[in-house]
Amino acid sequence: MTSTTLVPDRPAGDRRPARAGLPLTRVSGLGLGVAMVWFSLLVLIPLAAVVVTASEGGWGGFWRAVTNDQTAATLRLTVGTALLVTLVNVVMGTLIAWVLVRDRFVGKRALEVLIDVPFALPTIVAGLVLLSLYGPDSPLGVNIANTRIAVFLAFLFVTLPFIVRTVQPVLAELDPEAEEAAASLGASRFATFRRIILPSLTPAIAAGAALSFARAVGEYGSLVLLSGNLPMRTEVASVRILSSIENDNPESAAAVAVVLLAVSLAVIVLLDVIQRRVMRRG
Repeated sequence: MTSTTLVPDRPAGDRRPARAGLPLTRVSGLGLGVAMVWFSLLVLIPLAAVVVTASEGGWGGFWRAVTNDQTAATLRLTVGTALLVTLVNVVMGTLIAWVLVRDRFVGKRALEVLIDVPFALPTIVAGLVLLSLYGPDSPLGVNIANTRIAVFLAFLFVTLPFIVRTVQPVLAELDPEAEEAAASLGASRFATFRRIILPSLTPAIAAGAALSFARAVGEYGSLVLLSGNLPMRTEVASVRILSSIENDNPESAAAVAVVLLAVSLAVIVLLDVIQRRVMRRG
């Protein structure tokens, strides 16, 4: 059964490209208006307020706020660690999703539940758990408290589910017949994965990577106890923002927030470009 999109009639000789679809109905227009108002109240207006606050000191004040030694160190640590964690999650998250979808083993349901624990667990509780396992009194004999490894570990913990949960449903819906046909034609497993499976998974992987990165750059709770928040060493951007607020310097806090916002948007756009290129080549 096929569906046909109605296009309004146009005068003869009109060579303008036809636009598919009909104008919004009153109900659809009302729904769109409510959605945009809600989105503006929750996202657009607060973001605009942050940008306005950051610009109150002018470009010179903004530049000084984000380039002083302590702030620059926090931004490098936060963005660099978030990127590294995202790369690890792309590989490990896809692998975990593959195991959950394609394999059958004892304890699979328990693993399904455990993967969502970072979603449900308050981040300060996560920090306490990580400190008890990897702090000075670690039962494992591993003490990474107050180090950059602690920041990396905390980021890994809170971002684990994102790629798993975005890739898993897409992988479950893939048609195995296409893989079987490729194998019958002599394609290797790697070629089948690269040419058939990966293009289908790329949008989900990119979406999960974007969520993972954005979650990491804004993390605070799980780091408070484990990283020590040492200036120039383990202090992350969210802690630096809080310190600026406590020191009655909202312009500096907003400036750091704007930088994080710009970096997150750039990463999202880059992931979208990579996704489209992989899908075209696939």
